[in-house]
Amino acid sequence: MDLKTLKPDTDLSAAATAVLKKGEGRSLKAGGLWIYDNEIAEVKGTCEDGDIISVEDFDGYFMGYGFINSASKIRIRMLSRRKENRITPAFLKKRVRNCWEYRKSVIDTESCRLIFGEADFLPGLVVDKFSDILVVESLALGIDRLKPFLLESLREILEENGIKIRGIYERSDAKVRLQEGMERFKGFIGEPFETKVEIRENGVRYQVDVKEGQKTGFFLDQKINRAAIHKLCPGKRVLDCFTHTGSFALNAGIAGAKSVLGVDASELGIAQARENARLNNLEDKVEFVCADVFELLPKLEEEGERYDVVILDPPAFTKSRQATKGAVKGYREINLRGMKLVRDGGFLVTCSCSHFMEAELFAKTIREAAKGARKRLRQVEFHTQAPDHPILWAADESYYLKFYIFQVCGEL
Repeated sequence: MDLKTLKPDTDLSAAATAVLKKGEGRSLKAGGLWIYDNEIAEVKGTCEDGDIISVEDFDGYFMGYGFINSASKIRIRMLSRRKENRITPAFLKKRVRNCWEYRKSVIDTESCRLIFGEADFLPGLVVDKFSDILVVESLALGIDRLKPFLLESLREILEENGIKIRGIYERSDAKVRLQEGMERFKGFIGEPFETKVEIRENGVRYQVDVKEGQKTGFFLDQKINRAAIHKLCPGKRVLDCFTHTGSFALNAGIAGAKSVLGVDASELGIAQARENARLNNLEDKVEFVCADVFELLPKLEEEGERYDVVILDPPAFTKSRQATKGAVKGYREINLRGMKLVRDGGFLVTCSCSHFMEAELFAKTIREAAKGARKRLRQVEFHTQAPDHPILWAADESYYLKFYIFQVCGEL
């Protein structure tokens, strides 16, 4: 169905209603957007997977509108909580406009996340803007059906603000699509274009490969945190672990570090990091090596290496609650090794981007690492993800990034 051909006030809902079991829907009632398969007593009326339906509590109380998918454990993802807010083309375009107005208020929009799924009340949809390119990730069947209209609406809204989008690339190749009964997809939406695009952030230039890079091509969520290290780095010796395409290392270099070593196990990532160093004329003081961080840190310690600033920005060590125990071990190990490489009075910058590594558990793990390394930590700063990745309270999945800066001191 082409939503553009419909009248703006056309009701897109199917004639069906999901009824919750008595005592269920606790997360929904607390402000969440997901209803699980085991919370539904019945679905009255006729609908297909991906359709928008209404939701009622066991006693008939209206709970909202959302799209249903019988193939997913997350059976319904909510779009609206108010009965008068029926899902229409006009309603959806307003949602997209709200996303853009919010970004204009909170962050530099040259490159940023424009739509962040549930946190923007558009469940399952992620859209990143890299200069004049959009990269989209669609992770739910219902939003996938609405995607063409939402993207066209976004294009129109950006054009109203004088921003011409050169092209759109889709990176819906995450495994989670399989859990929705959907195929993984990667490719152009519309006309093909050069998929490497240059962006600038915090004074650093990057070549972003939206086709081959991780996720959507670049991790925009650390923008504010990368800026936070600038004051630590002038004249300092810096070690950046899990550097990916060099973002923290290059921020250290731009900020005036004496020397920077960036480490990552990905040869592709290191090649891109070196290209980015050349782009910023930093190749003389920012060096990159391809190595396993877990193997390299003990070796550097044995060799007596010490750094003024050590940065740990690993990939998510766990993507499920069941694997959290192993993740704790990994985070404890790298933080312990990282602390041992910090000169007395120097700084440790450490992160976790795993939603399942909750803030209290991450703090506890760092505390245990400090005890093992016989170091004392003084917290300098704590941040989460950049504000273009807003955290929606009651939607726990929207809070995932934890970022600390500590001063590392030897035992008194």
